[in-house]
Amino acid sequence: MAEQTTVSDRTGRPRFTANGVWRGCVEIAPIAAFIIPFGIAFGVAASAKGIAPEISIFMSFAICAGASQFAILDLWHAPLPLATLALTVLAVNARHILLGAALAPWLLRVPLLGRLAALLWLSDGSFAYTIAARERGELDAGILFGSGATMWLIWVASTGIGALAGSLLGDLSRFGFDAVMVTYFAAIVIGQWKGTKDLFPWLAAAAVAVIGTHVLPPGWHIIAGALAGGLVGTWRHG
Repeated sequence: MAEQTTVSDRTGRPRFTANGVWRGCVEIAPIAAFIIPFGIAFGVAASAKGIAPEISIFMSFAICAGASQFAILDLWHAPLPLATLALTVLAVNARHILLGAALAPWLLRVPLLGRLAALLWLSDGSFAYTIAARERGELDAGILFGSGATMWLIWVASTGIGALAGSLLGDLSRFGFDAVMVTYFAAIVIGQWKGTKDLFPWLAAAAVAVIGTHVLPPGWHIIAGALAGGLVGTWRHG
C-alpha cells in the first residue's frame, strides 16, 4: 500500500491502483451505511406498486440511482410508458454530466481504461468523497471506483431486503425513513462547505431548483439548479 501511494505522490501523476480501490471501498463505508434505509424503502415502495422483487433488484443493479428510481415509480403502470420512463431517468441522472466535468481535470490524466473504470459507479456520495480526498492531495483514482462499488453493492443489497420483506416491514414512514435521504444529502452538502464564498452559488442553485419544481418537467429542476450554481460560482470565483 505504502509503495503504490509513494510512487503516485512522487511522480505527481494521477494513478489507478488496487490500493486506491481498497481504500475507497473501506473509507466510504460509514457514509454508504446511510443509504441502507433508503434502499430498503425503495424495495418496499416497488413491492407496493406490484413490481416483482427480481425486477426492483435489477433496477438497482442496472440504474443504481435512487432519485430516478423513485421518480419512475410514480409513472409505473400498465401499459408501461417506456419512453417517459427513459426520459425521466435521463433527466434526473443528467447531473452526472456535471459531476464528470468537475472530475475531468483530474481523471483526464489517468489512462483511458482506469478512467472508465473509475466512473463506472459514480454517484453523489462517491463524488463528494472523492472531491474531498482530491482536495487533500489524493492522486489515486481507484478510490472513486472503490467508493462507488461499495455504495452500489449496499444499494442493491438493501433494495433486495426491502423488496423481499416489504409485506413484513409495512409502512416505513413510522420509522422516519422518509427523512433519511434528506439527512444524507444535507450531510454531503455541509461537508462541501468552504465558507461564505460558497453562499451565493448555493443560494442560486437552491432557488432555481425550487422554482424549477413548479415550472419544469420532472427531474429537470436538478439540472437547472446545478447549472445555476455552477454559473454563479464561476462568476464569483473566476
